[in-house]
Amino acid sequence: MSDSTLLQELIHTAKLDNIHRGQLAELAFMRKAANLGFAVAKPWGEADRYDVIIRKQTTFYRVQVKSVLGKAANRNQYPIRLAGSRTLPYSVKQIDFLVAYIFPENLWYIFPATIVANRRRISVTPGFKKSRYEAYREAWHLIEPSTPESEPGSVSIASGTGHNSAPVALASASAEAAAAVVT
Repeated sequence: MSDSTLLQELIHTAKLDNIHRGQLAELAFMRKAANLGFAVAKPWGEADRYDVIIRKQTTFYRVQVKSVLGKAANRNQYPIRLAGSRTLPYSVKQIDFLVAYIFPENLWYIFPATIVANRRRISVTPGFKKSRYEAYREAWHLIEPSTPESEPGSVSIASGTGHNSAPVALASASAEAAAAVVT
């Protein structure tokens, strides 16, 4: 994306309220995931703690999408808010991944749930090698299924203990039935 196009998008994004900016980030994530070969589904309603379900082959993941518009005041970090004043932090039983889009940098951070579980906020500093979270910048490889596919017709669903956990196998289940189990 050219610098002028990115600037125009950033100017437009800055005019949006938090809800619309979050929806724009979700849409950007769904596009990116689809380009990486994932099937993408948006759950109906807002009752679950995840925003998007992605599937590759027979593995499903629940993904929470966050976005950041600017750096923290007087700091060189982008704060990612993981819980509001009235909401609890995310747990590994609720999401498998949290992805954060940093609008001004046009960057993604891919966090396994185990990294962000029970935290209210984290801060990222793109390009700073000593940053605790630099390894998660554009770490799309983390959402690739890590277990070998089992026999045809079986479906794996992330068990909620992070990306390295052994998925639960549902023999002879259809993708529709697996999606129902996830929600």
